[in-house]
Amino acid sequence: MIINKMNNFFIKTLLLYLMINFFNISSGNENFFNKGLKLYEVEKYDEARFMFERSIVFNPKNSNSYLYLAKIYNYEENQKKEEKNLETTLLIEPNNEEAILMLMKIALKKSNYSKVKDLSNTFSKVCKNRCAENKDILESLANIEPKNDS
Repeated sequence: MIINKMNNFFIKTLLLYLMINFFNISSGNENFFNKGLKLYEVEKYDEARFMFERSIVFNPKNSNSYLYLAKIYNYEENQKKEEKNLETTLLIEPNNEEAILMLMKIALKKSNYSKVKDLSNTFSKVCKNRCAENKDILESLANIEPKNDS
């Protein structure tokens, strides 16, 4: 009887411990992202990058952490890392308008016009908030692309 009470107490204590730790891990990830966002907003990019990277450690599927890392790399003019994080964002969240637009701008800088057009087609299908920006990019593409004089 005493052993059953001890086992019961042990099981309840273990469950309580696990629930508390699960809650801490879940809220910890959000805290890292939110702290990173606040640091990003006040242009403390190195500290923000660290927080977004910590957020990814706890939740590798947090597309917003990758998106903000891409924004930081854009600011630092590290196009390779920016592009890598944007592509990861789109793997997790294929309808992310901001990531698609940022990739379109990179492809435009690289003169990869076919990629710009492909991304534009994708963007047109998912566009909800930033549709006008797609039109602007396509207009600048039309001004750059060589014209066929046949």
